[in-house]
Amino acid sequence: MKTPRSPNSLAVIGTVAIDNIKTPFGVREKVFGGSAAYFSYAASFFTSVALVGVVGKDFPDEYRAVLKEHPIDLSHLQVVEGKTFSWKGFYEHDMNSAKTLETHLNVLTGFDPVLKFENKPPFIFLANIDPHLQAKVLDQLEKPRLKFVAMDTMNYWIDSQRDALLKVMARVDAMVLNDGEARQLTGEANLIKAARKIREWGPQYVIIKKGEHGVLILGDNLFFALPAYPLDGVFDPTGAGDSFAGGLMGYLASQGEVSFEAIKKAAAYGSMVASFAVEDFGLEKLRRIKRSDIEERLDLFRKLSVF
Repeated sequence: MKTPRSPNSLAVIGTVAIDNIKTPFGVREKVFGGSAAYFSYAASFFTSVALVGVVGKDFPDEYRAVLKEHPIDLSHLQVVEGKTFSWKGFYEHDMNSAKTLETHLNVLTGFDPVLKFENKPPFIFLANIDPHLQAKVLDQLEKPRLKFVAMDTMNYWIDSQRDALLKVMARVDAMVLNDGEARQLTGEANLIKAARKIREWGPQYVIIKKGEHGVLILGDNLFFALPAYPLDGVFDPTGAGDSFAGGLMGYLASQGEVSFEAIKKAAAYGSMVASFAVEDFGLEKLRRIKRSDIEERLDLFRKLSVF
């Protein structure tokens, strides 16, 4: 594990969850997941990261121990009465699309993030969670001006909290979402048009995840398309998008600079981390790799992508 460049250079707010997952390759119950869990573990290959979230008293000690394997600050992970957020879903042979069977918000319904950073992290990621909570975190960190703020969302918030979501989007530097969410949010079938519309609402950069088909990035008259790393074994894509975002933001925070060129390279790192994450259920594959494994796969990816 590479030594982080500075403490808490990055913070994430999102869910910490206990999932039940079925894919064509098996069934797993009580899988450690959640957007903030995947993100923070992926980001911590590159820098230290503070996790802002909430769990119930049922949250297993062994899951907390998993997060402690890496430089992840858990001082803002609240433990309250009740049950931890849980999701149950399945994938068919189209592994790009999850089918939700059950979602139990549980302790998330009363979550009130109160931040007490001695030194505010300059890089912030608002992972998939209620946009009102995303806004509350921004309210506490926005001044002095943060270096870079990115966010994610999902179809549930687009449908139920659209106005609140758009208000948060107007305050961030980058929007990270998948292709279906981009189309749903904008009403545009074409992803380039969808990204341009999202930029009009505030974010300088729009990063559209396309699963096994790679990622698109749009800036001010700037465009970049990155293919996905080819895999012959995808077991559980549940945390792929959050792992991608974690790798991307972790690399940016480790460099301390933001430019379109830096985001392109960060997206490549994020794609490599995500390619490992999907090779096993939950965080299990990420627990078995090192930063050197990511670098090795990125070197091979460069050779595969150049002509």
